[in-house]
Amino acid sequence: MKRSRTLVLAVIGALAAAIGAVGLAPAAYAAGVTASFVKTSDWGSGWEAKYTITNGGGTTVNGWSLAFDLPAGTTVGTYWDALLTSTGQRYTFTNRSWNGTIAPGASVSFGFLGSGSGVPANCRLNGAACAGGTTPTTPPATTPPPTTPPPTTPPPTTPPPTSPPPVTGLPKHILTGYWHNFDNPAAELRLRDVPTEYDLVAVAFADATGTPGAVGFAIDPGLSASLGGYTDADFSADVRTLQSRGKKVIISVGGETGRVVVNSAASAVAFADSVYALIRRYGFDGVDIDLENGLNPTYMAQALRSLRAKVGSGLIIAMAPQTIDMQNPAGSYFKLALDIKDILTVVNTQFYNSGAMLGCDNNAAYTQGTVNFIVALACIQLEAGLRPDQVGLGLPAGPGAAGGGIVSPSVVNAALDCLTRATNCGSFRPPRTYPGLRGAMTWSINWDVTNNNAFARTVSPHLRTLP
Repeated sequence: MKRSRTLVLAVIGALAAAIGAVGLAPAAYAAGVTASFVKTSDWGSGWEAKYTITNGGGTTVNGWSLAFDLPAGTTVGTYWDALLTSTGQRYTFTNRSWNGTIAPGASVSFGFLGSGSGVPANCRLNGAACAGGTTPTTPPATTPPPTTPPPTTPPPTTPPPTSPPPVTGLPKHILTGYWHNFDNPAAELRLRDVPTEYDLVAVAFADATGTPGAVGFAIDPGLSASLGGYTDADFSADVRTLQSRGKKVIISVGGETGRVVVNSAASAVAFADSVYALIRRYGFDGVDIDLENGLNPTYMAQALRSLRAKVGSGLIIAMAPQTIDMQNPAGSYFKLALDIKDILTVVNTQFYNSGAMLGCDNNAAYTQGTVNFIVALACIQLEAGLRPDQVGLGLPAGPGAAGGGIVSPSVVNAALDCLTRATNCGSFRPPRTYPGLRGAMTWSINWDVTNNNAFARTVSPHLRTLP
């Protein structure tokens, strides 16, 4: 996100690496560990399923790897609570950072969507039969890949997850916008004057303090002067005013020039404690992570889990990574999102200021500022582990808001239609539809007001028409 008067377009010279989750080496087989498969829903052309891994032995399992074959014409799509690699029709799921340890008598599970009529076969858990047994001396045969790809028209629909997302009080589809706590060429606004079309307002920004990991916030003196006097007390009252209108207000951390660093246990504690103090002081509903200069997923995950433990299950956790940050699940930002998937609200990737990028087909470099670009890059997240309700489309509000990738709001609506209904697509069509897609985000509310609210007035009513 930009806060300066000079808009900088970061040119990415090299295309991102091919998409692929990083697998973990399987742990040694623990006797008594089994895995059971169940279909949780079936809609004819596809299905949703879950594997439950149970430790029936007497020793703790530290890491697991479960592999199976699918017949030709059946493929795995969206998955959650595991990492995935595949070779031909052999699919291997490995544990995430939070569910690799299974105590005696305990269970963990992961889920995925299947496209086609086939079901898993030749299941192996840590090298042994999933139903229990000894480690095989030879690996199972791999079913050859299909000679023709499964049909994509009409695409299958991604059903809702069996475990519901955290209850945050937000609508099914939301419009998110950033509010400037600084003075630049965009229109200056008191928080209470944010247009009513916005469901989630991210206050930009909380900044680093002298304590590693800690952040602080206060009304910017330049903004206050531009508004003829605007105090912290006025701002706090405005937070409550928006909430009384049914809106949610969160504090965004970082931004383009932000230098918040959480890279140790101590800094993770400082981050959680300082954000919690801001939530108590101003009444924020959550936090947005907008760190454009890198992050440590391990310690930021610790910080966010600690913060949620303090605030409760209603805490909104949003992210606004740059496009390059969400090209590969092994990248730090993407890894963070997957590592806290159970408590994450939404990732609003900035689909701008990036240049041409690879999409989920790993086949072409799509040009920013097009329906193809938005859909093909959002598809990466949707097919590599995030739930549809955790994916939002971030676009500039209009002229002045970004250095590249500015689109007409009608293009945003077309991308929403393509992803949720398979209509209004460009030449790229995603492998399935995602009717639960969360919505759209814009940088920024102030730039939108500068441009006559064109973004909010066009996109917000369209969100209400989505499935």
